[in-house]
Amino acid sequence: MRNSFPIMLLIAMVVAGCAEYKVPIAIDKEQHSNQESYFIPGLDHGLIQSPINILSAEIKASKGHGITLHFQDKINAIKNLGYTVQLDFDKGSTVSSDGREYELKQMHFHTPSEHLIDGMTFPMELHIVNQVPPLNESDTPHYLVIAALFKMGKENKFISDFLSTTPSFYHYRGSLTTKPYTESVSWFVLKRIIEASPEQIRTINKIEGDNARHIQNKFGRTID
Repeated sequence: MRNSFPIMLLIAMVVAGCAEYKVPIAIDKEQHSNQESYFIPGLDHGLIQSPINILSAEIKASKGHGITLHFQDKINAIKNLGYTVQLDFDKGSTVSSDGREYELKQMHFHTPSEHLIDGMTFPMELHIVNQVPPLNESDTPHYLVIAALFKMGKENKFISDFLSTTPSFYHYRGSLTTKPYTESVSWFVLKRIIEASPEQIRTINKIEGDNARHIQNKFGRTID
């Protein structure tokens, strides 16, 4: 794996309180209200919805789905969307997996975590969202999302360490966890649980509130 992660220091600054980028912490009620179905379980959006409860006893052995990272320091903006803090990126950073190349689009947080591991929820989850550029406007976009779960622990000054070595993932096919819940996502959920201080996690939660979607039915999907 090749990677370049000074960019992750930007995430560390966001987790540390967003002061460096002067992100307002006032909740945008209009934006927040647009997520009305975000928290409601049981809505019918398809058969491979995300997030899910990953059961380690059900993991299928496979050759694995490798990913190669080519991240650059090309941040475009940091946004408080009311329901999450989002970092947008310029073109140039990519992720390659299973013969496809994806562009890094944005990163955002969820508090608490959306995915569960063996029924356990965690205080925070980071999503690194990558997308295959569509050839036509009518094409269904295909995404690759890297998810990292956080636990309470020491202050995380350099979040880059969670991808500084070859990581181990749970992999499954699923959907976006926000509207329009598109079912064309390759999920890579980091097995290692990352530490962040209670203050850092509370700061993110103060900005965005609880914005984790309910666990979805796996409908027999394989996790490897």
